[in-house]
Amino acid sequence: MKRTNLLSFLPFLVLLLLPHLGSKPILASEDVSSYVVYFGSHSHVGVITQDAMDRVRETHYDFLGSFTGSREIATDAIFYSYTKHINGFAAHLDHDLASAISKHPEVVSVFPNKALKLHTTRSWDFMGLEHNSYVPSSSIWRKARFGEDSIIANLDTGVWPESKSFSDEGLGPIPSRWKGICQNQKEATFHCNRKLIGARYFHKGYAAAVGPLNSSFDSPRDIDGHGSHTLSTAGGAFVPGANVFGQGNGTAKGGSPRARVAAYKVCWPPAKGNECYDADVLAAFDAAIHDGADVISVSLGGEPASFFKDSVAIGSFHAAKKGIVVVCSAGNSGPADSTVSNVAPWQITVGASTMDREFASNLILGNGKHYKGQSLAPSSLPHAKFYPIIAASEAKAKNVTASDAQLCKIGSLDPQKAKGKILVCLRGINGRVEKGRAVALAGGVGMVLENTNATGNDLTADPHVLPATQISFKDSLALSRYISQTKKPIAHITPSRTVLGTKPAPVMAAFSSKGPSSVAPEILKPDITAPGVSVIAAYTGAVSPTNEKFDPRRLLFNAVSGTSMSCPHVSGIAGLLKTRYPSWSPAAIRSAIMTTATTMDDIPRPILNSTYMKATPFSFGAGHVRPNLAVNPGLVYDSGIKDYLNFLCSLGYNASQISVFSGKVFACSSRKASLYNLNYPSITVPNLSSSKVTVSRTVKNVGRPSTYTVRVNNPEGVYLAVQPTSLNFTKVGEQKTFKVTIAKRKGKVAKGYVFGDLVWSDKKHRVRSPIVVKL
Repeated sequence: MKRTNLLSFLPFLVLLLLPHLGSKPILASEDVSSYVVYFGSHSHVGVITQDAMDRVRETHYDFLGSFTGSREIATDAIFYSYTKHINGFAAHLDHDLASAISKHPEVVSVFPNKALKLHTTRSWDFMGLEHNSYVPSSSIWRKARFGEDSIIANLDTGVWPESKSFSDEGLGPIPSRWKGICQNQKEATFHCNRKLIGARYFHKGYAAAVGPLNSSFDSPRDIDGHGSHTLSTAGGAFVPGANVFGQGNGTAKGGSPRARVAAYKVCWPPAKGNECYDADVLAAFDAAIHDGADVISVSLGGEPASFFKDSVAIGSFHAAKKGIVVVCSAGNSGPADSTVSNVAPWQITVGASTMDREFASNLILGNGKHYKGQSLAPSSLPHAKFYPIIAASEAKAKNVTASDAQLCKIGSLDPQKAKGKILVCLRGINGRVEKGRAVALAGGVGMVLENTNATGNDLTADPHVLPATQISFKDSLALSRYISQTKKPIAHITPSRTVLGTKPAPVMAAFSSKGPSSVAPEILKPDITAPGVSVIAAYTGAVSPTNEKFDPRRLLFNAVSGTSMSCPHVSGIAGLLKTRYPSWSPAAIRSAIMTTATTMDDIPRPILNSTYMKATPFSFGAGHVRPNLAVNPGLVYDSGIKDYLNFLCSLGYNASQISVFSGKVFACSSRKASLYNLNYPSITVPNLSSSKVTVSRTVKNVGRPSTYTVRVNNPEGVYLAVQPTSLNFTKVGEQKTFKVTIAKRKGKVAKGYVFGDLVWSDKKHRVRSPIVVKL
C-alpha cells in the first residue's frame, strides 16, 4: 500500500511504541522504548462497521511494515489497534524507528508512552448525607429525572459489581444506543446489569511496561477500591444506611443516581509507583466513545504536557467531537503553583475542597486545653483516661535517625520507650495509617498526627488501626510547647464522631493542584472545585479501607480524599445536565457549572486555602460547584471544535498539524485574535505587556427572554471596560457578543497575578466569569 494513501484510513494515527515482550526481535537495536505517534482523525462515515475497523487494522500493519521492512515484523509488534475514533496502534519498537517515524510528513508528534497516576491521597459527596449544600435538591433531581438513562463511563481501576451502589432495582431496559460489553469471559462471577451496563479492561500497555501478567488481570473487577469509589460518586444508586465504621451514616447516592454506568479498567497495582499507561488510556477512550457514553469521568493524570503529547487530552478531544462531556481531576500536587494537570480547554478540570461535615476526634491535654482533630479510627481510648504523651523522636530505636522516628516509620520506634504512651508523629513521607501501625507495633496506645506548615489546617479523617487523631499546624506548635514545658505531659484522644454544618466550608484542600497552567496559561485551570476530602462512597471487598496488606478489615463504603473524589461529583452533575438538556454541548454544560459557582464559604466569606489565607482562582477556578443553580444558568458560553482548533493555532501549532489532528483541512485565523478569544467562561491574560488588551465573548440565552446588565470587579491595578453594558434577549438560543477591554491603571502597580470578575445579571440569574491578569 502506498504511503500516500495513508490518510484515507489513518488521518489520526496514534502509534504507541512499547518494550518488546516476545522472543522474536523486531529490530537489530536493543534500545527498546515507548512512544506515541500522532497522525490525525479517522475518515469513517456513518456507522463504523467491523469490516471498516478490520481495514484500518490492516493499514496499520502496512504503515509500520513500510518502516520495519517487513509486514510480519510489524504485525508481531502491534498489540493495540485503535480503529474506532482514535486511529492508531500500540507497538513494540526501538528509539531509532520512533525517531524515523517522527520525521514522516504526516506525523503530528511523537512522544513517550508515559505512566499516569490516580489522583487520590489514601493513607499511604455526593455520596453521604443530603444536608450538604452541594447536593441537588429533590426538585432539581426530579426535573433532571435523577440523570436517568445518561451513561457515565469511568476510566479507573474497574468496579466492584456486588456493591449496592450498582443495583439495577427500579431501572428499565438498557438504552438501545448502548454498544458496550461486559467483559467477563475470564471471570464468571463478575456480572453486569441494567445499572452497571458495561465493563472492560485494558492492560496491554501496563504489561508492556511491567512484564507478562497472569490470568488474574483478565477482569474489570476492582481490587483497589478507587474505581468503585469514583464511579459510585458519579452515578451510584440510592443506598440507605451507608457509613464508615458507623460514622457519616446516611443515604449514599451518586450525582446522577439513576444514570447507567460503565467501568473501563485502565489502572493496575502500582509497579515502581506507576499504575496507568497511555496505551491503555487511549484504548479505553476509543471504546467508551464508541460504546455510547454521554459523560466520561477521568480521575487520573500525568505531568502536564502539550496537548498532542497527552493521552487524556487526545482522548477527550475525540470525545468532545462526539458531544461527550469529559471531566478530569486537577491532580494532587498542591499547594505549589503551576501543578495542575488535565488542562485542555475541551475538558472540565476539577480541584478539591472540603465539605461541611467532619469526623471529629479531639485532643485533650492535661492542662485542660482542647484541640480539634479528625479521625475515622473505630477504636477509642477508655473514657476520660489520660496517658503519657511524647514526641515520637523521643522514642527512637537504636541506630535510627531522629527524623525517621519523628515520621514514625516502621521499625523506627523503641517499644520500651513507646509502650503505654500516646506518640506524636509528623505528617509526610510515609503513609498516615502506616505511622499508626508503627506506633501500635511499638506498644503505643494512641497517635497524634501533626500537620506541617505546608499542610496547615488540612485535616484528613483516616481509618487508623489504633486511637488516633490529626491536628493542624498551629495546634501542633501548641502541643509541642506543652510537651517540652511540662514535666509529665498527659493527653486523651476522644472517640470519632460525625459533625455536620461545620464552618468554614468549603476550604481548599492542601493537596489540590493549582494553576496557572504550564501548558496554556491563557486558559484558567482548574475550572471548578468540588468536595474531595473524606468523601464516603462504595468500595471494593478485595482490600481494606487503608489499602494496607496488614489491615484485615473490609468495608462496603469508605471515606477517601483527592481530586479523584471531587472529579466524579462534577461528572454526576454533568449527567444531570445531559439528561435535562440533551442538546447542550459539552462547552455549554461546563459553562453552566462554572458561571453558577460560588467563591464564598458558609460563614460567608471568601473561600480560604488550607493555611486559612484567601484562596484564588488558581485553586478553585470559577468557584465551588452549585448544582441547583447550574440547572438554570440563564446564559452560557458555548464553543465547539473549530474554536478549539483556532486556539491551538494561537499556541503555535501549525495548520497542517491541526488539519490532520482534526481530520479536515483547517486554516488558522489570526493568532493574536484567537489567543484570548476562545469563548471560555473565564478570561485570563497571562501577560498584560501592552497598556491594554481587548477580548470578545459570546453568550447564548438558555432561559426566558430577559435583559442582562454587567457588573465588574476590577483586579487590583487593572481597569475593565465592557461594551455593551446590557444585553437584551428575546428568545431561547439567541446569541450576543460583548467586548472586554483590560487596561493597566496609571501609576505604579504591583507585579504578578491579580484577580477580579465579570457578572451578567437579570436579577434572577447571576452569570459570573473570573478574570485573571498578570501585570
